[in-house]
Amino acid sequence: MGAHALTSQHTSLPAFAERLFECLPRTDQRRWAHAYIQGLLTTPGKKSVRRLAATISTSAAASQSLHQFVNASPWDWMPVRAELTGWAEQRMTPRAGVIGQAVLRKRGEHSCGVHRRFLASTGRSVTCQVGIGMFLSSYDRAVPADWRLLLPGSWAKDPERRTRTRIPAEVGPRSVEQHILDLADTLAGNSRTAPLPIVADLEAVGGTSAASLVHGLALRGRDFVIAVPDRLQVSVGRRLRLEPAHREDGQSLVLAARSLFESAPGTLTRLESVAPWDGRGRHTTVMSGFVRLPGARQAGERTYRLFAVRPEAGRRPAQMWLTSLTHTRMETVLALTQALAPVEEAVCEMADDFGLLDFEGRSYPGWHHHMTLVSAAYAYGRLEQRPTGGGERVLAAA
Repeated sequence: MGAHALTSQHTSLPAFAERLFECLPRTDQRRWAHAYIQGLLTTPGKKSVRRLAATISTSAAASQSLHQFVNASPWDWMPVRAELTGWAEQRMTPRAGVIGQAVLRKRGEHSCGVHRRFLASTGRSVTCQVGIGMFLSSYDRAVPADWRLLLPGSWAKDPERRTRTRIPAEVGPRSVEQHILDLADTLAGNSRTAPLPIVADLEAVGGTSAASLVHGLALRGRDFVIAVPDRLQVSVGRRLRLEPAHREDGQSLVLAARSLFESAPGTLTRLESVAPWDGRGRHTTVMSGFVRLPGARQAGERTYRLFAVRPEAGRRPAQMWLTSLTHTRMETVLALTQALAPVEEAVCEMADDFGLLDFEGRSYPGWHHHMTLVSAAYAYGRLEQRPTGGGERVLAAA
């Protein structure tokens, strides 16, 4: 664990903040970072800057100082997130890096990246910012480690908007799939454990090309479990698994993923009864088959496993999954698909109890600062069992 080796299981909030924000160059930045997290953990209700300041300081100037720290202070959030990743890995046993989404509703059109977006969960379009997040998951719980802000072309290509919200010159238009690959690359660089498989429901976070995401992960040598649409084109054949990747001998054909499971079991698919990963609950019947993705020569024409939980009463499978884990036990693979639910729960908890939706700034750096601080507060609140001493004022004066 290096210089940050822990002498006990519990870390006090000051020690946690000192570790995460040691990389900040100025003493006042580190002090306000600690104060902001303290406020997020102890302020009831809405986490506005004014309410946070009243919780952590008796100074009338605290509110302005907190606002300045989040929105205008030029500190780099990436080293903080790297330290948060290492700290969280020491307190949980991460099994996967899971992609999640945070939708931050906004009034007006001046906040960086704000746009109209249709939400399938509500059936309505809303004005919002969209964050794509990487979560460390241990199956039953998840904590955020990194974020990307989705910038529609109307923002990424507008010089006036870029200048006004301080979007860095190197930040250009990026698809959801590209953001996920960026998050996977960053996690690989920050993690101190073996590379984690990436789990994602691409359509749920607004992605449109499962094939491009699969190819990108394959080129990086990353394992994955990805929910795919039933229309995804796959290449199948009885001898697919045994064929050298470079051969084309007429034994395979291209069809929609859903068609694979309409064939008779034993032809292109197999059925197996899978025990739950924790040994509790009922067995699940899973249908699976080996496939490749057409046009994947650049990624080496790898063989993947396409699978779905067998439905009852002959109904079509509700969700199909593609994984590179072709030699992993199915109960382990199936458990990874269940890692999405704790991520959704984490986002809801961050919104309800940790101020995720309460950011009042408009700039690109401000958004990333806020998401970093909220992520740190959530990780501390969920991975440390002892209370933080709610209501404690950590700054007597500012």
